[in-house]
Amino acid sequence: MKARDLRALGIEGLDQKIKEVSQELMTLKIRHRSGADVEKPGRIKLMRREVARMKTVRTELERGIR
Repeated sequence: MKARDLRALGIEGLDQKIKEVSQELMTLKIRHRSGADVEKPGRIKLMRREVARMKTVRTELERGIR
């Protein structure tokens, strides 16, 4: 998601989205480390970036930067 779409969710929506994506990321990491076949291992990197983007937008909203 783009940052402007994330800002539209608001703080509560972002918290929920962060929780969901973090859970999915954790599941992928566990499957990858255990040697199970992960369809798209590059997705792990993308999800990490997505979580970071969501946390950044959340901080901006909390501080009233945007």
